[in-house]
Amino acid sequence: MHTFELLLVLVAASVALAFVAQRLRLPTAVMLVLGGIGLAFVPGIGTVEMDPELALALFLPPLLQASAYRTDWAAFRFNLRPIFLLAVGAVFFTAAAVTIVAKMLVPELPWWAVITLGAIVAPPDAVAAAAVLEQVRLPKRIVTVLEGESLINDASALVLYRFAVAAVLAGTSNFGDGVLQFFGVAIGGALAGWLVGRAAMWVFVLLQDTMLDITVSLLAGFVAYLLAEQFHASGVLAAVACGLVLGRRQHAEFTGESRLGLAAVWGFVEFLLTAIIFMLIGLQLRGIIGRLDNYDLLTLLWLGGAVSATLIIARFIWVFPAVWLPRVLSRRVREQDPLPPWSHAVVLSWAGMRGVVSLAAALALPLRFPGRDIIVFLAFCAILATLIVQGTTLGVVVRRLGLQEDDTLLPEPEMTQARAELATAALGAVQRQSDKDGPSNTGAAAELLDEYKVRAERASVAGQDLETKSGQLGAQQRMRLVAIEAARRELKEKTDQIDHDAHRELGEELDLEEQQVRRTLGDD
Repeated sequence: MHTFELLLVLVAASVALAFVAQRLRLPTAVMLVLGGIGLAFVPGIGTVEMDPELALALFLPPLLQASAYRTDWAAFRFNLRPIFLLAVGAVFFTAAAVTIVAKMLVPELPWWAVITLGAIVAPPDAVAAAAVLEQVRLPKRIVTVLEGESLINDASALVLYRFAVAAVLAGTSNFGDGVLQFFGVAIGGALAGWLVGRAAMWVFVLLQDTMLDITVSLLAGFVAYLLAEQFHASGVLAAVACGLVLGRRQHAEFTGESRLGLAAVWGFVEFLLTAIIFMLIGLQLRGIIGRLDNYDLLTLLWLGGAVSATLIIARFIWVFPAVWLPRVLSRRVREQDPLPPWSHAVVLSWAGMRGVVSLAAALALPLRFPGRDIIVFLAFCAILATLIVQGTTLGVVVRRLGLQEDDTLLPEPEMTQARAELATAALGAVQRQSDKDGPSNTGAAAELLDEYKVRAERASVAGQDLETKSGQLGAQQRMRLVAIEAARRELKEKTDQIDHDAHRELGEELDLEEQQVRRTLGDD
């Protein structure tokens, strides 16, 4: 099957599998991987070889940039300690655990080869985490820590990976050089991403055009990634840093139309790239197994199960002390950040899905690398086991522990208060403009002032019960949906009676109003 035809098949299959996943309430990533495995054994598909360098350069920059763009910077900064304990500490601890177990199970592999395996499978994947977490309503802090970890842990794992591969091929290594390389790669990647992000924001201000803004936003992540890789820095951190800059500055530099367009286009790009990459992961199975003729099936199952179990257990062993010890050792940490419930540590431990970075790193090993075929197979087993076992059960674990977020419409006090302050600011601006214009626009100003006074009173939370207000707000918004639908039916009947451009603009107004209402209601 030709590449273009295969791509169309993957896109069509991803739509069907995503629909089935929604109906079965399963993580979409799991269904996509299983679908890819099924397609791998369909006659005529052929063996699909993934170019690892292309996979990393094509899929990672936009997906990491999009995740970073949505990141709450204040929450990310507040949680830097737990994020770095997982993104650096847990990665090296897990890599060490896998190294020891793999050496015991496959003693013929050199030590640096099993260290390479540990570096490959150690980091949970940002794409996999996002694909699974979107199906589960977790407390915001847990989501922030997990997403923050998955955004930056690839850098520490890939530095260890490159160091180990170089040691195997060269036959020697220097620990001091490895430490310097780690900090150089991390700092260089972050700097490259920051520079590209700032340059992109300057371009957005210059362009002031929605389509061009969207195009530049798509290019920015790739430019940051490739620039960092060109200087042997971390392309992963460069894409993340670029996304963080764009996300923090979006309300200062983007127009409202650009933000709406970016959300729509990036949503499509994320779905398409995520679907294709997980399908491609599944399609690798036949080729991987075909290169392991010297291992019997039971041995392969035992090795894959043992390494996957080591990954899961090692994360538990690391997470609980990482949550507890800083508060025991530091009074300041205890006061600023009290010990969370033990259930939070359980969820953090269980949410360690592996994905595209692990497989791409395994496939990127040189053909003459010792034990390359078994390392690639074990990396695939780690991805498959963590996605299926942990990904499908994460929702159950969360519900059993009582961490499922309430689906009812109950806005956070901060959001409600902010909404009231925004309405008050708008009212004040209208009042000042009215005073400035004088009596010439008295009638128009009076009507507008009345409208904004109503908005300010409606948004005010003073002396109101938040739950009661939330129920009233929900009822009002659902009534607005009924009204919008009635207006849309009326507009449909007037298709042949009004100008086409006017018809389209009126439809867009209704669509934007409906989008605002559904976002307020929390509807998907």
